[in-house]
Amino acid sequence: MAVPKRRTSTTRKNKRRTNKGLNGPALSRDPQTGEYHLSHRVSKDGYYKGQQVIEPKD
Repeated sequence: MAVPKRRTSTTRKNKRRTNKGLNGPALSRDPQTGEYHLSHRVSKDGYYKGQQVIEPKD
């Protein structure tokens, strides 16, 4: 059976585990349209915080 010649350092071990705690994007629901979009971004329909801030393209 193979045995490691040297001990794995804590730095090397932690580098391998850096991506373990990643989460998905934080989505928020627009109260007017019910659409999900990224937080602090205007939705596709042009709504932000329940108010229409831009006119959507046709």
